[in-house]
Amino acid sequence: MNNTKLASHVIWRIWLVSTSLILLSACTLNKQYHTQYDTCRTTTPQAECKSSTVVDFQDAADPDANYSLGFIEFDDQGQLHDRKQLSYLIDDLYSRAADDSLIIMLFAHGWQHNAQHNDRYVINFHETLRMLSQEESQAARMEMRETRQIAGVYLGWRGRSVDIPVINATTFWERKNTAHTVGSGGVAEVLSRLEEIRNLKSSIDQTQPVTQTRLVILGHSFGGAIVYTALSQILMDRFVQTKGPVGIASDARGFGDLVVLLNPAFEATRFLSHRLMSNERGHYFDSQLPVLAVLTSESDWATKYAFWAGRAASTLFNTYKDIKYVNKATNKEEIISEGSANRTAIGHFKPIETHFLEYKSDAKVEDNMVIYQRVQAEWDADAPNTSIEFNYSMLHHKKNSVGHNPYLIIKVDKRIIPNHSDIFSNEVGDFIRHFILLSVQDD
Repeated sequence: MNNTKLASHVIWRIWLVSTSLILLSACTLNKQYHTQYDTCRTTTPQAECKSSTVVDFQDAADPDANYSLGFIEFDDQGQLHDRKQLSYLIDDLYSRAADDSLIIMLFAHGWQHNAQHNDRYVINFHETLRMLSQEESQAARMEMRETRQIAGVYLGWRGRSVDIPVINATTFWERKNTAHTVGSGGVAEVLSRLEEIRNLKSSIDQTQPVTQTRLVILGHSFGGAIVYTALSQILMDRFVQTKGPVGIASDARGFGDLVVLLNPAFEATRFLSHRLMSNERGHYFDSQLPVLAVLTSESDWATKYAFWAGRAASTLFNTYKDIKYVNKATNKEEIISEGSANRTAIGHFKPIETHFLEYKSDAKVEDNMVIYQRVQAEWDADAPNTSIEFNYSMLHHKKNSVGHNPYLIIKVDKRIIPNHSDIFSNEVGDFIRHFILLSVQDD
């Protein structure tokens, strides 16, 4: 009997050690991928620029498509892997801004991704920048102004921590915690340095405002959590500030020119104060441009079901109350459940949804500049129960928020974003690029 127990104990220990070793070997390294502090000029970045900090895409056959892409990488504690990487990237952007006006576009990836040169999102972001460059070039010619050069920044972190299929799906909550840690770390510094380039260029170009540099921030999934964690308090502070004389309200300010979160994986309670604050204003000027847009697919199971289940378990002993307020768009009293908001991802919490992005089944591909002009005109007329028509989609404004509210919480048709990860389709790209061009238009 003793020998049997001893054998069972040995087998159990061998299994435990073996399993632990397998899992440890499957963990991805907490490493920096872009370790060469140089600028790689090419038309084939995946082949020639695997570890370069800055890629300069230069196509002599199609100069409208030219852009740059720089990388900045963080460890699991929210610290830069190497401050030299940040210094090189910022110096590069200052150099570009000295010669040209820019549209700086930062993308923070989410779960199951990293900054490796062949990561699917790195490849997709290259293509997004190329297409945005073409559309900005066309818009500049139509408006008879200088073309702003497209400068992308890819914010990398260890979104994929385990390489074993199926098992890597269990890392959702562990990576969520890491994302908030990263967002609370050095990300705010990086974003602020990028905004300083935007602001400095704007002040230099005051005699020619049509050449101002612009800044757009994009975050997907936990990348959205990183961005929002870094910017939440900044957005609130700037919302209550005014540019006009004391006591005179003006357009609400955001960070940079636009923040877009795609299928963000954080709870709605983190946004409630912004929702209630923006509702209190009650009226916005026609000149108000979007500040924050949250896009969530109606079929995103990760943030709709898995997120809810995890939050329900982890917040079991929290206490809550109901929040009563008067919706300024409807003039009716509404109630928000704190408990429900704390369990539900921001994009699935119905009381704060402001828009629905519907797929156009009868879409006919139109000239980009026709779409650009139409989007501008329809935003100018924005109000509850109105719509803005894009190439592949219609953005419907619900009746529960006033016109030109700069915070848009958009539920997205599953035919546009079919799941949690497919965010770079033609339909999504068309909407985001034209939404960006709307938000970075000249003052």
